[in-house]
Amino acid sequence: MALKLHSVGMSQTSITYKNALKLLIVGAGLIAGLWFMYETISILFLFFFALVIAMVLNAPVMWLLRKGWSRTAAGLLVFFALVVFIVGLFWLVIPRILEQGSSLVYNLPSYLGSLQHQVANLLKDYPTLQQDVMKEAFITDNLPSLRKVFLGVGQLSLSLLQGLFLLVIFLSIVAYILLNPEPLIRTLLGFFSPAKRIKVAHSLSQASTMMVGWIWSNFVVGLMDAIIVFLFLSYMNVPGVWIWAGLALFGEMIPRIGWYIMAVPPTLIAFSISPTTALWVLVFYLLLSEIMGDFVIPRIRAKAMNLHAVATLFALMTMVAAFGFFGALVATPAMAFVKSFYDNFYGDQIDDKEMKKEVAIVMERKKR
Repeated sequence: MALKLHSVGMSQTSITYKNALKLLIVGAGLIAGLWFMYETISILFLFFFALVIAMVLNAPVMWLLRKGWSRTAAGLLVFFALVVFIVGLFWLVIPRILEQGSSLVYNLPSYLGSLQHQVANLLKDYPTLQQDVMKEAFITDNLPSLRKVFLGVGQLSLSLLQGLFLLVIFLSIVAYILLNPEPLIRTLLGFFSPAKRIKVAHSLSQASTMMVGWIWSNFVVGLMDAIIVFLFLSYMNVPGVWIWAGLALFGEMIPRIGWYIMAVPPTLIAFSISPTTALWVLVFYLLLSEIMGDFVIPRIRAKAMNLHAVATLFALMTMVAAFGFFGALVATPAMAFVKSFYDNFYGDQIDDKEMKKEVAIVMERKKR
């Protein structure tokens, strides 16, 4: 009897040891996976954004398929149309931006000198501060050294080469997904049970529709912003209008934060001209942001994405806090995926009439 109890005890100890070993291996694998994701998060975002663009481009490809085109021919036509658009945009805009950018850099000392005098005039009631600002060494002390400038140029050149390499990889991923998406879709759907597969398919379809709306709304609103910014800043004689218009074109891809990217640099340049000019530029950007953000963008995006502004801002803040600029860029698409999966997995379980009554209880603070 004692021998049997001893054997049972040894068996239980062996099972406990094996379970602990399995738990340790799973924990180590999880930690290694999280570390790998953290180290490659920018690459994961690149793939995610390539997936988003491929989903958007799939809409015109499917339209061509319904017209009798083959998948390969339709995919190649749409992909090369995208490449021509990107090259054309660079060909038309980038040379002007580089020209005005070099002009801004060349005239930077004069802008800083003018800015120095403007700040000194504002500090006329504070003589001590005014004297510090008007010192001859004020500008030179706050300008980077020649060595730092050359290092900065070298780092910029390296960044441009890296950006060009990533652009080639990005376009290659988009092309491969666009030309043959079926294996990827089959693999993704294969992770789910047959009962949930149809809901996943509908979720991806809804997310694709929302991505098309996101890209289209960004392009329309960004183009409107760019034209308005170009006309106003040209009228105000603010240097570098092509640069600021280019920022406005892509600023709407980052909700609200994009406004600061658009507004702060031209406002500082305008301040070097005069405080009045800077004030007008700042007021202009504030009005543009409020009009576009409160009236134009919600109307354009409402039908296509059906995302509440608070949900978008929450996603933006959390993604920026976690992942910085890349998080800001993919925040809205990620929120669209979350909403599409929520709608398809949980939305059909909600009774709209009952939900309206319960919402009214919360808003009106009353009992049922």
